[in-house]
Amino acid sequence: MENAVKEKIDSLESGSLLSAEEFIFLLENRTPSAAEYAADKASKIRDAVYGKDIYIRGLIEFTNICKNDCYYCGIRKSNKNAARYRLSKEDILNCADYGYDIGFRTFVLQGGEDAFFTDEVLTDIIKSIKNNHPDCALTLSVGERSKDSYQKLFDAGADRYLLRHETADDDHYSHLHPPYLSLSNRKKCLYELKEIGYQTGAGFMVGSPGQTKETLAKDLIFLRELEPEMIGIGPFIPHKDTPFKDEKSGTLEDTLYLLSLIRIMLPEVLLPATTALGTIHPNGREMGILSGANVVMPNLSPPNVRKKYMLYDNKICTGEEAAECLSCLSSRINSIGYSLSTDRGDHIKIRRK
Repeated sequence: MENAVKEKIDSLESGSLLSAEEFIFLLENRTPSAAEYAADKASKIRDAVYGKDIYIRGLIEFTNICKNDCYYCGIRKSNKNAARYRLSKEDILNCADYGYDIGFRTFVLQGGEDAFFTDEVLTDIIKSIKNNHPDCALTLSVGERSKDSYQKLFDAGADRYLLRHETADDDHYSHLHPPYLSLSNRKKCLYELKEIGYQTGAGFMVGSPGQTKETLAKDLIFLRELEPEMIGIGPFIPHKDTPFKDEKSGTLEDTLYLLSLIRIMLPEVLLPATTALGTIHPNGREMGILSGANVVMPNLSPPNVRKKYMLYDNKICTGEEAAECLSCLSSRINSIGYSLSTDRGDHIKIRRK
């Protein structure tokens, strides 16, 4: 059986379009040896495309106010225990200035779907950051908006956009989200972002409530079809103030294996080793890199708000995930044979242009 799994991994590497059944077979028959085989292949593929560089993104979590009520999220509208905050334009620009001074050349503005941040407000912030730091890339992660809105933000200077699809199965999507949110609209947004010209990121939680091998196979097939420039996956971790508070977390082993399969399937993708990985295991991000990831996102948010942007319980908010300890993170990355890069870290196809 293990040889059959390795043969399927070889087929994925050769560019074969695996069926849902073949992906399910890969997921159901993972063994430690097969996972190691996949991780080794994924690392070699990543090294061939991007070398030993691990790209850093400065994460600015600028608002935890959100109009949505997603069942898994700690900043959901219904969570009355969340300590809400919203950074001012000055706060955001100060974060970017500080990040630039210590070596960041990509900033990620991430927040809930906060109605305060209209197109006008966001375009002003984007233009200011790009005027101050024209050699930097700017990524947005601010949820579902209209195509017209996405176009305005792109025209203002935003380069990339992260929007996890969360699941490519309609029933599973409705299990994770309130009825007014739909998978069809989420997919529409992703295709519109690609059409406009953003370097686009999708992704999903590993081990989310209701997830099955069948829904994961759909995720992998959707990612293959979308061909996003970035894919963010991390383990589901429950939050105590959500309907999923008693659900089990996703596992490290499943997440690492999926990172490897995604790298093998989409060799050029930018693939983060997420904070959630670092939350469920002290060496989670290093293990993610050794499984094919090549991006880390230290936190540039003001220290006084970091614990308020709590999407899940026990999120690491101090120490080596923070921008202040970039040297600590660099040492850890160096210890596994890689190095942090201060490059913008664009997708390889952008570099080729």
